[in-house]
Amino acid sequence: MTEVLALDLLPPGLEPGTLLLVLLAGLAAGFVDAVVGGGGLVQLPALLLVPGLSPVQALATNKLGSILGTTTSAVTYHRRVRPDLPTTVRMAAVALVGSFAGASIAALLPAAVFKPVIVVALVGIGAFTLLRPSLGEVAALRHTGRRHHGVAAGIGAVIGFYDGILGPGTGSFLVFAMVSLLGYDFLGASARAKVVNCATNLGALLFFVPHGSVFWGLGLLLGAANMVGGYLGARTATSRGSRFIRVAFLVVVTALIARLGWDVWTEELRPRW
Repeated sequence: MTEVLALDLLPPGLEPGTLLLVLLAGLAAGFVDAVVGGGGLVQLPALLLVPGLSPVQALATNKLGSILGTTTSAVTYHRRVRPDLPTTVRMAAVALVGSFAGASIAALLPAAVFKPVIVVALVGIGAFTLLRPSLGEVAALRHTGRRHHGVAAGIGAVIGFYDGILGPGTGSFLVFAMVSLLGYDFLGASARAKVVNCATNLGALLFFVPHGSVFWGLGLLLGAANMVGGYLGARTATSRGSRFIRVAFLVVVTALIARLGWDVWTEELRPRW
């Protein structure tokens, strides 16, 4: 009974200084996620610093904080960009199912696989963006009708599954899949990605909550920080446009590759006894 109640409040080893760091990461993550996606790449590593918090509990608590931030940025984008809802809703519905399926497998992953997978994903999307300088500057839709909706649903299923099983970088993957495969510009893709990201967070939470993996007190505090960051980020992105989003993405990805790559390298060199 004591263990269940602990999951409803805060991790027992959480110090005020660490909590402040996590909340600052949540604020930054909300802003980054609203602008370029991938806020979890800031937020999840911060949660993994909390003593006694397992990777699955960190992932679950991250989802609770993230869904509040992505909802705020999605509403802000919708008011200013007005993305087409039929495509977005279809993607979101399929992504929710994919995320639930991914979350059901996440508990089986060893903790050691998390950071290396994140680094590989970052390198891939960073290189893809850097090598395509004109990508996403202007919307030029590649498909119409059922084919358009079918490709959108496929993107939602694959990235939704990834979000459930791991999470960080989901918003970025959504944005760049919609830019490269569907032909949206960065701003339009970001607006749609927020709605889909809300669904993927919800799908994962539908699995994690019944299993008692969420620290509700920490998650709600994190969500409040995410909401502030998400609102500010969405307003900045809609006022500055696609070129700003691309530059911001490359800066964030480069910094995170360096940080997480160093973490993976030092863990590999650390003696195992």
